[in-house]
Amino acid sequence: MSPRRPEVGTFTLTVNGQSHRIEAEEDTPLLWILRDRLGLLGTRYGCGIGVCGACTVLEGSETVRTCRLWIRSAAGRSFTTIEGLSADGSHPVQRAWIEEDVSQCGYCQSGLILAAVALLERSPHPSAEEIDAALSSTLCRCGTYARVRRAVRRAAGSP
Repeated sequence: MSPRRPEVGTFTLTVNGQSHRIEAEEDTPLLWILRDRLGLLGTRYGCGIGVCGACTVLEGSETVRTCRLWIRSAAGRSFTTIEGLSADGSHPVQRAWIEEDVSQCGYCQSGLILAAVALLERSPHPSAEEIDAALSSTLCRCGTYARVRRAVRRAAGSP
């Protein structure tokens, strides 16, 4: 008996405010739809098991790991990638990231920035503990966590 081949279907989803109809195998991760089909390269492949956070996007004010979300489950939903946050980098969190010189290699930055945006939408003036808890699920190999905390506080307007 041969293994079951995934069904190919047409799926509609909204990314960065724009509707897209995508034909794909139903078990294609949203990550590959974003990168390979839509050309949104800011969403990165890291671990492939939803642990590192490099593939993070927003659905409303919630973070979503796109490496573990199949297109069949993403259909009908709306997502914001790092490219959709602001076209010119003017979002307060992006500006704070630059002002605090957070990025080193940059690989995890889109995931960290989007996690920070989600946090600030839920809690506009988060405590240090809230910042650490919200961002602890995104791994930064360069270890810029102190600068990340400062950037989140700056974006929140806190000292």
